[in-house]
Amino acid sequence: MTAVLTGARVLVTGGAKGLGLATARAVLAGGGAVAIADIDEAAGAEAVASLSQEGTAVFVALDVTDDASWERAIGEAVEAMGGLTGVVNNAGIEISHLFVDLDPDAVRKILEVNVLGTALGIKHAFRAMRPEGAAGGGGAIVNIASVAATIAFPGIAAYSASKSAVDRLTKVAAAESGRLSYGVRVNTVCPGLVPNAMGAQLAVDMERLGLFPSVDEAVGAVVSLTPSGRLATEDDIANGVTFLLSEDAAFINGVTLSIDGAMGM
Repeated sequence: MTAVLTGARVLVTGGAKGLGLATARAVLAGGGAVAIADIDEAAGAEAVASLSQEGTAVFVALDVTDDASWERAIGEAVEAMGGLTGVVNNAGIEISHLFVDLDPDAVRKILEVNVLGTALGIKHAFRAMRPEGAAGGGGAIVNIASVAATIAFPGIAAYSASKSAVDRLTKVAAAESGRLSYGVRVNTVCPGLVPNAMGAQLAVDMERLGLFPSVDEAVGAVVSLTPSGRLATEDDIANGVTFLLSEDAAFINGVTLSIDGAMGM
């Protein structure tokens, strides 16, 4: 069931596709407005068009690794939606590699998008939603980490490290927001493997790296590690995100919500 988000105004990074788009759709289903923020402007425009019958959706161009891009995107979102009550730091990348073949440039790219991108998202969400900010009414931030932050799965070292960092950023941000009376809650969601484009590519990579004999066996290994006995869906994750954005979660702050079928327990 989608959380009630009447009056919410939420920016979702990486919102043009996959989990980001599913989250945007869930925000609209809950009665909120959404700003889809993405570096892919064509996909962003297409996503907004697909959501046009479901509620208020706008697109803002955003490179999550660029401070000035964040400042501009948040300003455009506040103006277009008439405020801001939530930011979902969903944008992320995964590049699989074995340690013996580790590519420093690939690691830097993962850390820039997943860690720096999330940190800048927190920065500019705080600036907008704290009492003296452009929106000024408080709100909620949800950072998307991964079950990879809680388990050791081969071939994804840099990605796992980046998502562990996202979880720790969340704890520090929640503490700062409380101490400085920003009125902004900050929580993390750790999704399990979702069979979308990123999840499918991961399975292909596991075969390519020689870690599993086939794509099917790679997927089967993940399912076998999941007590619930299946992969996650994008809706499973989006429903958890919208709950954390909603007033039903008003006293939930600094937590890590695992939506992984108990894979990471």
